[in-house]
Amino acid sequence: MEDINEITDKIIGAAIEVHRALGPGLLESAYEECLAYELRLHKLDVKRQVEVPLVYKGIMLDCCYRMDLLVDNRVVVELKTVEHLLPIHEAQLLSYLKITEHKVGLLLNFHAEILIHGLKRMVNNL
Repeated sequence: MEDINEITDKIIGAAIEVHRALGPGLLESAYEECLAYELRLHKLDVKRQVEVPLVYKGIMLDCCYRMDLLVDNRVVVELKTVEHLLPIHEAQLLSYLKITEHKVGLLLNFHAEILIHGLKRMVNNL
């Protein structure tokens, strides 16, 4: 089993590859499809649009949240195509990490001119 840092490194490398090929300006769904493809080329398990169950006071609520990608059942990846990442985007990823009890997540903004400027790694301190 790969170290979680190795997995996040592969995800970041694949995202940079997609961003270099496509550039900014497309819909989030296009980047999601291409990134999932690229990650599979790296032999990573990728699940798209993973439902996030929300339980409130023991009751499963019918609101449907979805994580963009779950990689190797360990890293949550949220994609954005926005002018700038905002605190609400970070809060969304952190909420997904807490609800699903995953430890590490990546927030990737494909609208950034250089992808590394639109990248945020977050850790859930459980």
